[in-house]
Amino acid sequence: MARKCELTGKGPRKGSKIWRSGKAKKLGGIGTHITAITKRRFLPNLQRVKAVVDGEVRYVWVATSALKKGLVTKPPKRTWKKAETAKA
Repeated sequence: MARKCELTGKGPRKGSKIWRSGKAKKLGGIGTHITAITKRRFLPNLQRVKAVVDGEVRYVWVATSALKKGLVTKPPKRTWKKAETAKA
């Protein structure tokens, strides 16, 4: 699965994690210092939802920001019952 929103195109972004050591000055120390910076990825919050796409209902991977904006058209709820299984 590509970690990409099918509506907005939102994907992973680059970033870094900063490691610090020491005690903050306002807590009585001599201040914190950066000891290492490591690379990391910020992944979008993707959800698999049923949506109406080109007139048909299918599952799509969508970012939650797109869900909040109302970019997803949800399919209508089923009102009919499944057919009873034939008993032999």
